[in-house]
Amino acid sequence: MDSLTQAVLGASVQGALLGRWQGRKALLYGALLGTLPDLDVLIDYGDAVANMTHHRGFSHSLFVLTGFALLLAGLLRRFRPHPGYSGSRLFLAVWLVLVTHVLLDSLTSYGTQLLWPLATPPVVWSSVFIIDPLYTLPLLGAVLAGVLYRLHGRGLRWQYWALGLSTLYLGLTLAGKQMAESRVTAELERQGIRAEALFSAPTPFNSLLWRVLVRDGEDYLEALVGWLDHQPPELIRLPHGTALMAGLDDSPQLARLRWFTQDWLRYDEIDGKLVVTDLRLGMTGAHPFRFALATEHDGRWQLLPRPERLPMNRGRLEHLGLLWRRIWHQEARVPLEDWARELQKWQSPLTASPATPPSPAAGATAGAPPRHGEG
Repeated sequence: MDSLTQAVLGASVQGALLGRWQGRKALLYGALLGTLPDLDVLIDYGDAVANMTHHRGFSHSLFVLTGFALLLAGLLRRFRPHPGYSGSRLFLAVWLVLVTHVLLDSLTSYGTQLLWPLATPPVVWSSVFIIDPLYTLPLLGAVLAGVLYRLHGRGLRWQYWALGLSTLYLGLTLAGKQMAESRVTAELERQGIRAEALFSAPTPFNSLLWRVLVRDGEDYLEALVGWLDHQPPELIRLPHGTALMAGLDDSPQLARLRWFTQDWLRYDEIDGKLVVTDLRLGMTGAHPFRFALATEHDGRWQLLPRPERLPMNRGRLEHLGLLWRRIWHQEARVPLEDWARELQKWQSPLTASPATPPSPAAGATAGAPPRHGEG
């Protein structure tokens, strides 16, 4: 999730557990601790693919964070003891601030390596967009209430209510994911299509409209499904470009990407370069992670020593307007085929500068993370 959300979540958790003793400082400590796991974006792992796929690795491991919480709580208890609360309560507060960060990240589409260093695929529950105001606003309101009223009485109750409402909302997003997948599955059965795999995620800034991807041989199908839909979803067939994979047989970067994304990749030949796109993140045609892995030379693909990350297509404001209308009216057409054609271009006029990593706010329509990954 974005850094603001992680900060107010950490602040609310620590405020709820230690606020009556630490006062407003609990909000500050929780906010700082809640953003700590994302500092791994400052590490350069060697190339663009490594930076993406190692983000949310060791710093988001439940094993590492549990050990760190024990160490930090022990040090604080030794050098800054407080007579008002026990060491176990302090550990619980630190641990929950850290663990709620990574569990929330796991609900996005990026991929969080909760069990690092085990070689298990990243956890991707993909029920929340990287920026979701309905989740963030109650927590932000609780933090502001804690600042205004202090963490006693009303100010403390705000933390409890905000955490309860935001958690309930996460449960509703998981229900929305199940709704979208079940409707697409029913339509696949009606058309006699046997899906090889299925992936769903909310569209930008909401959990009312979902995009569902279906892997079907050389193609993938994409559908938009909303809570208010009254007709079966329309399945749009788009090319995977998997025939181009042969040019990347010896690419360790492709192997890493296939593991990290669980093979939700698209392949395009653009201006003599072989481009691989992570289809899970962002929106159709506006995906933040696209990599040039090989270049054509004398009719053959040659792997690039350092894969290039393509500039990001941020999408257009009118696209958000179309998605907003589609939430309420199923007949409102969203031209997914036209948007997908943007993936066959090397650089859109609306792309970001390749020299400047996009910020979460600037790249929100494409689900862009700070530097290497979602925050």
